[in-house]
Amino acid sequence: MNFDLIPALMLFALVSSITPGPNNLMLMSSGANFGFRRTLPHMIGVSVGFLVMLVLVGIGVMQLFDIIPYSFEVLRVACLLYLCYLAYRIATSSHVVREQQSSQAKPFSFVQAVLFQWVNPKAWTMALSAISVYAPSRDVAAVVIVGVVFVLVNLPCIGSWTIAGQKLSVWLHSAARLRIFNMIMATLLVCSVLPSLLS
Repeated sequence: MNFDLIPALMLFALVSSITPGPNNLMLMSSGANFGFRRTLPHMIGVSVGFLVMLVLVGIGVMQLFDIIPYSFEVLRVACLLYLCYLAYRIATSSHVVREQQSSQAKPFSFVQAVLFQWVNPKAWTMALSAISVYAPSRDVAAVVIVGVVFVLVNLPCIGSWTIAGQKLSVWLHSAARLRIFNMIMATLLVCSVLPSLLS
């Protein structure tokens, strides 16, 4: 990999990590509903999951799409359906979190966040773009460098969304406000994936 490209890669990682997307909107919602500390496994799972995904995409998964072109279309439909399900869960979660405070009300776990990257259209777009532009040879060392740069840039970015959600929680003590907030987050979650799905 040409190390002169590292600053450009860092900028790409920053822009793609800080802008709204399924991960950031879900982390903001989790920060508002559960707080920063309980959302930490979700945050770490996002970064680790994306690193694993990016490396695997770089060293082999892209070839699968070349061999079976329709597999990517199947993936896009599966992503949309799962994200619609998550949006529904977010939109209807306020009464569970505020009124029950039961074991049913839990943020995403580390493992769930890792696995979620595989059905996140924005993560797929980021991974495919990063490998195509910054590691086109798909050399393992280059792919790993791209992944490490992304993790170092990504974690503070997604952390800022979680903190923003936690700060909002002070204003969201009203059940009605929390319900409206979660419905807005659910709508934005669905809208955030449309550019990736339509591209």
